[in-house]
Amino acid sequence: MSQTPREVIEQTPMGVRQWIVVVLMVLLNALDGFDVLSSAFAAPGITADWGIARPALGVVLSAELLGMGFGSVLLGGAADRYGRKFTMLACLVLMAIGMYLASIATAVQPMVAYRFLTGIGIGGMLTTTNAVVAESTNSRWRSVAIAVYVAGYPLGAIVGGIAASEWLLPTYSWHAVFLFGAAVTAVLIPVILVLVPETAAYLATKRNLAGVNRTLAAFGKPAISDLPVIGDVYKRQILSNPRLRPVTLLLAFGYTFHCITFYYILKFGVQIVSDYPPGYPPAQAATVLTYANIGGFLGSALFGFVMARLGVRWPTALMLLIGAMLVAWFGTGRDTLNAWQMATMIAGFFTNAAISGYYAAFARGFPAYARATGTGFALGVGRLGAAGSPLLAGTLFGWLGDDQLLTVSIIMAMGSVVSLVLFLMLPERDGDDVMADQPGA
Repeated sequence: MSQTPREVIEQTPMGVRQWIVVVLMVLLNALDGFDVLSSAFAAPGITADWGIARPALGVVLSAELLGMGFGSVLLGGAADRYGRKFTMLACLVLMAIGMYLASIATAVQPMVAYRFLTGIGIGGMLTTTNAVVAESTNSRWRSVAIAVYVAGYPLGAIVGGIAASEWLLPTYSWHAVFLFGAAVTAVLIPVILVLVPETAAYLATKRNLAGVNRTLAAFGKPAISDLPVIGDVYKRQILSNPRLRPVTLLLAFGYTFHCITFYYILKFGVQIVSDYPPGYPPAQAATVLTYANIGGFLGSALFGFVMARLGVRWPTALMLLIGAMLVAWFGTGRDTLNAWQMATMIAGFFTNAAISGYYAAFARGFPAYARATGTGFALGVGRLGAAGSPLLAGTLFGWLGDDQLLTVSIIMAMGSVVSLVLFLMLPERDGDDVMADQPGA
C-alpha cells in the first residue's frame, strides 16, 4: 500500500532542505516580532514630531494588533484555499508596503491605516508559517521545530530593539525603523519564492499528485503513486464540522485567556516598574521588556525539547500553571531594578513556553485541510485577549488603585488558570487522525 504524503514526511529523517524551510520560518516570525514592536520603538519620535497626546498614540500602537486579528482569520483561510506559499508571499508584500508607507506618514490617520495594513500581513503570516513548519517536519523533530519557530518572535523583538536603540534611532530617526523593516521584508520575498516549496499536505488536499511529488523530491523523499481519498465532509468549515468545533473553540478561547495574562507584563510591565516604589526613569524601566523577551526566547526554544520527549498536553499545562503563579508573584514588587528584570525574565520564560505549547497544539489539533484556517481563527480570537489585556489591567488599577499591584496581578494571572482548564479539556488525538474516521477516507 502506498504511503500518504504525511507518512512519508513524518517517518523519514529530516533533510537539509527541510531544515532550511524551518530556519526561514523562524526568520519570518522574527520579522513579525520586529514589525509588531516597530511602532513602540518609533513612538517617542512620533510623539515629539507630531505633538500628539497619549490617547492618539494609543490608537497608533493598537492598529497593528487589530490588523493582526483580521489577518489571522481572513488570510488563515486563504492559506488553506490558495496555498501556504502564495499566502506567505502575499503577506510579505502587504507588510513591505505597510512598513514603507508608515516610514513616510505625516499624520495619525494615515499612520493608523498603514499599521493596520501591516498587521493584516503579520496576522496572515503567523498562521501560515506555523502550518508550514508543522507540515515540513517529521514527527521526531516537529515539536522542537515549532518551539524554535515560536522563539523567533521574541528574538525579533530583542534584535529589533537593539538595532533601533543602538543604530537606527540615534543615527537617523523614527522613520528609519519602519524603512528598515520594509527593506528586510522585501529582501525575504525572493528568498521564500526560491527556497520554500508548497507543502505536500496542502497539495494533497487539492489532489495534486504531481505537486506533492515535486515537494517530496525537493525534500529528498521518495515519490508516491497515489493520494488518499478525502470525503466531502472535509470541505466543511471548522465551526460547522462537529469533530472540529470543540477543538477549535477550546484552542481559541484557551489561547485568548492565556494572552490576557501573557500581555499583562509585556504591555504594563514598564509602567509598573516606572511607577512602583522606588520607581525608575522610563529608559531604565524599559529594560524589563528586553528581559521579558529574552526569557520568552529561552522558554520557547528549550520547551520544544521537553515537548519532543514528554508530549504537548501535560508539559503545556504545567507551564500555564507556573506562568500564572509567576505573574502573581510579579505583583509582590521588587526593591531593585535587577530584581524586576529577573522577575520579568522568569515570568516571560514560562508564559512564552506555554505559547509554544499552544502553537504545537494548533499544529496537532487541526487536520491539514483546515490547519491554517483553524490556527488563524484561534490566533484571531486570541488577539481579543492581547488587545484586552492592557485595557483590563488599566481598568483594574483605576477601580482598585495604583497601589494594589498584587491584587491586580493575581486577577490578571487567572487568565492562564482558565486557559489551563480549557487546555486539559482538549481531546488527546491528533487532528489528522480525524481524516481516517470519515466516509470515503
